[in-house]
Amino acid sequence: MEWRSRAPLRISFAGGGTDVSPYPETKGGCVINSTINHYITSSFRPDSSNDLRVHSLDFDTIAHFGDRNDLTYDGNLDLIKATFLRMGMPPSGDLYIMSDAPPGSGLGSSSTLTVNLVALLASLNREPLTDYETAKLAYQIEREDLGIPGGRQDQYAATFGGFNFMEFTGDRTIVNPLKIKKDVIAELEANLSLCFTGHTRGSAKIIEDQTRNIVERKGRAEDAMDRTKDLAMRMKNCLILGETEEFGRLLHEGWVLKKEFSDKMSNEAIDRLYEGAMGTGALGGKLLGAGGGGYLLLYIPFFRKRDMARKLEGLGGKIVPFNFEFSGVRTWVVRDALGT
Repeated sequence: MEWRSRAPLRISFAGGGTDVSPYPETKGGCVINSTINHYITSSFRPDSSNDLRVHSLDFDTIAHFGDRNDLTYDGNLDLIKATFLRMGMPPSGDLYIMSDAPPGSGLGSSSTLTVNLVALLASLNREPLTDYETAKLAYQIEREDLGIPGGRQDQYAATFGGFNFMEFTGDRTIVNPLKIKKDVIAELEANLSLCFTGHTRGSAKIIEDQTRNIVERKGRAEDAMDRTKDLAMRMKNCLILGETEEFGRLLHEGWVLKKEFSDKMSNEAIDRLYEGAMGTGALGGKLLGAGGGGYLLLYIPFFRKRDMARKLEGLGGKIVPFNFEFSGVRTWVVRDALGT
């Protein structure tokens, strides 16, 4: 018998940064995002060995844990250890984890991993959790237990799935699912592209710089936050009304604002890719996540996508296919799994 869990990664369209403290506590933030068909999947197979083995299939590594005394934070698998400390260690056996995107991709992979494990362990422990409880636990593990800087949208996106408009006030998060016509979603998939920039980044320093700029009211960071919050509301209306080309132009407006959060947001390589996309006809786009690397989301008319792909691949980028995913984290039990 095996317990399995799968949680989707996300793309954020607008409002990212307004979910990072202290902005939501002082002004209230909002974000619009959607999950995609790229996932983090885990599977647990128990045995009687008195040894818990955690397999990272992406990095081809195995870590061994005997009991809670092995769960010390040392920079190696700390997210997994912190989740075990919160939820309880699984019994002896093999825990396999596989991700469709590397850490630092801008697709919320760290939070998605945490949500995935929270859901898996809750299923294993027969501990029913609501979606809000799952997302909040994942947030507490990352932000409180480990002190990792960041916002709130990723945990809720991976848990709820689909297109959502999220509101953040104080320590409260409200997830509003968006009802978008199927033709509008199909048009978005026809005209959107994901481009991997060729490198990942650590988000902590960028988020710390962004937070410092807001607290110290340095430069135009806080004003840019205010405007990106307004942009998220405008973009929500575009999706509901089916104004997809205006949605693409708003992505560009959001990228211009995002670069005002911190001077670490972009770099020459990212700027070359973005300018290359715009030069082949893109209406707009933005770097996903905290900045500094990962994936660019680009809106370009369908008939120009191939020209843009050639241009960006010549500049070191890589186009990655995707579709939208409308379900959040899910768990299931396999009673006739191979090898049991």
